[in-house]
Amino acid sequence: MNRAIFRSTLTVLAALLCIAPVHAKDEAGPVATVNGKAIPKNRADALVATQTAQGQPDSADLRKAVREELIRREILTQEAQKKGLDKKSEIQGQIDLARQGVLISAYLGEYVHSHPISDEAIKKEYDAIKLKLGDKEYKVRHILVEKEDEAKDIIARLKKGEKFEDLAKLSKDPGSKERGGDLGWAAPSNYVKPFADAVVKLEKGKFTEVPVKSDFGYHVIMLDDTRELKLPTLAEAKPQIAQRLQQQMVEKHILDLRSKAKVN
Repeated sequence: MNRAIFRSTLTVLAALLCIAPVHAKDEAGPVATVNGKAIPKNRADALVATQTAQGQPDSADLRKAVREELIRREILTQEAQKKGLDKKSEIQGQIDLARQGVLISAYLGEYVHSHPISDEAIKKEYDAIKLKLGDKEYKVRHILVEKEDEAKDIIARLKKGEKFEDLAKLSKDPGSKERGGDLGWAAPSNYVKPFADAVVKLEKGKFTEVPVKSDFGYHVIMLDDTRELKLPTLAEAKPQIAQRLQQQMVEKHILDLRSKAKVN
């Protein structure tokens, strides 16, 4: 069963939302000093938080590795500054973008944590998805052609006894023509409306006797079989739905901010 509708596409936005917020910690002495320049503890805390958010346990070994990484970064940064690279316009632009990225991540993280998705909203979205998908999925074949007369000719040949699988070689759909037109199992909502409407009216083993027009061309459709649509439970789908609603909420917030901003 295709459950793709329950999975959120991983985007930059989703990645930002998954980053654990870095909370202020008690300041202590620097983690190290390189050529007289101190590496502050909050820099180590930030890098440790990034690693633990990715699943690594906070441990003495991790903090030792983080300290060594920060020392290497400081050494290389000092060498870059000696060459004046930090004064170059294009480098300054990249530094500004990196700074913006950190601030955006922090802002969105705080926004998400202060606007949790309710169980009621998740249940409502789950019910809407169930309603859209229906209670059946269909195993169909199709032959796609450019002109209505071509589709009518294929239908006439099917009525004379030619096999659908053989005629599928005439299809303009490269993804299914070599499989006898087979599109596999799917809910009607996966298809464009004219195609879906035709599919649900077909009887098992029958094909459309009138060409079905869509934005892609003209289809001849055959229904191989139907079966009950088995959806994940609300508990199984809850994390994906919550993330989906979270992303929608953040995207709406960004659009609202954009509409209120004074841009010249």
